[in-house]
Amino acid sequence: MNQPKHWPRILLTGSGGQLGRELKRSLACLGELITCDHRQLDLANADALRNAVRTMAPTVIVNAAAYTAVDKAETEPAAAQAINAIAPGILAEEAKRLGALLVHFSTDYVFDGSKPSPYTEDDTPAPLATYGRSKHAGELAIAASGARHLIFRTSWVFGLHGANFMKTMLRLGRERTELRVIGDQIGAPTWTRHLADATTLIVGRRDVPSGLYHLNASGETSWHGYAEAIFGEAQRLGLMEQIPVVHRIASADYPLPAPRPANSRLDCSRCQSDFGLALPDWRTGLIDCLADARF
Repeated sequence: MNQPKHWPRILLTGSGGQLGRELKRSLACLGELITCDHRQLDLANADALRNAVRTMAPTVIVNAAAYTAVDKAETEPAAAQAINAIAPGILAEEAKRLGALLVHFSTDYVFDGSKPSPYTEDDTPAPLATYGRSKHAGELAIAASGARHLIFRTSWVFGLHGANFMKTMLRLGRERTELRVIGDQIGAPTWTRHLADATTLIVGRRDVPSGLYHLNASGETSWHGYAEAIFGEAQRLGLMEQIPVVHRIASADYPLPAPRPANSRLDCSRCQSDFGLALPDWRTGLIDCLADARF
C-alpha cells in the first residue's frame, strides 16, 4: 500500500532491542518506517552512521539504540562513549542538516540518587558511573547541536524482549528457592510498550516542541518490591507453580562494579502538562506484560 507523500519517513535505530521492537510496532502507523538493528547500522562507526542518515534522508529519527551494559561499561568506557554519547551527537547534527526531528532515550542514571524527592528535568545531573556519564554526554551533544529534538529520560525498562530485571527474576525464580534482592533503591519499572506508545503519540503531534522530558511509569517501588510483584503475578497467571522466598538486602550487601542511584524516581509532570500524557502505574504494565507472556 502506497503511503501519502506527506507522511514522514522515520528512521528507527536499535529496532532489535527491547524498546526498539515495541517502537517498530507502534511507529508504523505514522508513516514510512525504516528500521535498523545493530547488525544493519553500527552506531559506533561514525562514518557509516552519517552516510546511512544522509542516504535515507528521514524526517524523523528515533534513536532506541544504546550501550546498556551498566557494569561492563566500567571496563569498556570507549564503547559506551561511542554509542551513548558520540552517536547521538552525530544523529543530532544530521537531523539539523536535514531539518528532521530527533527522538532520543536517556536514563535516570544521569542522577546520583541523593535527592530525597523525584528528580525534575531542571535538576543537575551527577552520574555515578561510566554508563550514566555517557548517557548524559549524549544529552548534552544533542542539546548543543541546535537540532529539533525530544529527549525522554526513563527508568527500569522491562518487556518480553531483550535482557531486563523481570526476565532475570523469572529465570532465577525457576532455578532457586530463595533470592536476595536490593530493597534500598527506589524507582518505577516502565513497560516498553507503554513507553513506545506514548512516544508515538507525542511524535505524531503536529506541534512537537524541542526539549527534555521525563517519561516513565507512575508509582514507585524497590527492586525487592518489584521482584515480589513479579513472582506474585507470575504465580497468579500460572507461569510459575512455586515461587521463591525473596529476602530484602541493602545495596552494600550486593556490591557491583557500577554504583546505582538510591533514588531513581523521575517527576513526569512536565510531560503530562505539555502533552497530556502520563504512563500507567508500574503494576499495570507488569500485569499486562506478564499476561502477554502466557501466549
